[in-house]
Amino acid sequence: MLRVEKNLAANSIQAYRRDLNRYVTFLTEEEAVKNLEGVRQKHIRGYFRMLKDAHLAAASISRAFSSVRSYHAFLSDEGHVRHNPAHMLEAPKLPQKLPNILTAQEVDKILTAVDIRTSLGKRDHAVLEMLYSSGLRVSELCDLKLQDLLLDSEMIRVIGKGGKERLVPLGPQAKDSLDTYLKYVRPGLSRKGKAAGKVFISRNGNPLTRAMVNILLKKWTLAAEVNKKVSPHTLRHSFATHLLEGGADLRSVQEMLGHADISTTQIYTHLDREHLKEVHRTFHPRA
Repeated sequence: MLRVEKNLAANSIQAYRRDLNRYVTFLTEEEAVKNLEGVRQKHIRGYFRMLKDAHLAAASISRAFSSVRSYHAFLSDEGHVRHNPAHMLEAPKLPQKLPNILTAQEVDKILTAVDIRTSLGKRDHAVLEMLYSSGLRVSELCDLKLQDLLLDSEMIRVIGKGGKERLVPLGPQAKDSLDTYLKYVRPGLSRKGKAAGKVFISRNGNPLTRAMVNILLKKWTLAAEVNKKVSPHTLRHSFATHLLEGGADLRSVQEMLGHADISTTQIYTHLDREHLKEVHRTFHPRA
């Protein structure tokens, strides 16, 4: 159902599997529930109390709730059980948390720190430019194929969550960096392994993984002496925030990020307001 009807990405399905394995283990081992008909609201509430006591992050608890609720709805809809114990439960409230971002100057420091005299440095520079220039999720960057590069149009085709396709502009500096990598680096790397048509590949010629991207970003962040906790998603957050600070409209930013719901994009407007208040506090003589 998740794969075919909801068309969820493989990573999302794996997250559901992990959540439900943990949930079923709790029901059988902690609550001694014998079968699905025996699950009650009190068991589900107990499960989430356990997650909270284990100091699980609020976002992880929220995702687990979504998994459990979807699971029981599926069982009920398919006729495997006579009642849905999760039907009346309310989702836990998530605290409003503003994402970490980099300033434009910090992004520039990281990109400048990359040693583009080496082949892998040229690749790393193209990777980071693409993440920041186009606001890609790291999984989207790793899945990017050569056929998705519409360089004459200065666009890239991105397959996002749920297999949804979107076109995203490619900035001139990112395009130049990508051109250099494609001409002078990738041909040498692709002979060593199975690149499977992917744009970004490792020193062994295999497709670059999310973990590898995270490692190379941390390497160049450290070299740039930027003392912030940075992940590939930080560049995506920074991309959105800098566009809005520059005057971009919310609907266009939503389209480029591939958000299904504009409310997801609106968090960046809150971030922009926080930035304005910080500027006011820092520079106004009576602040």
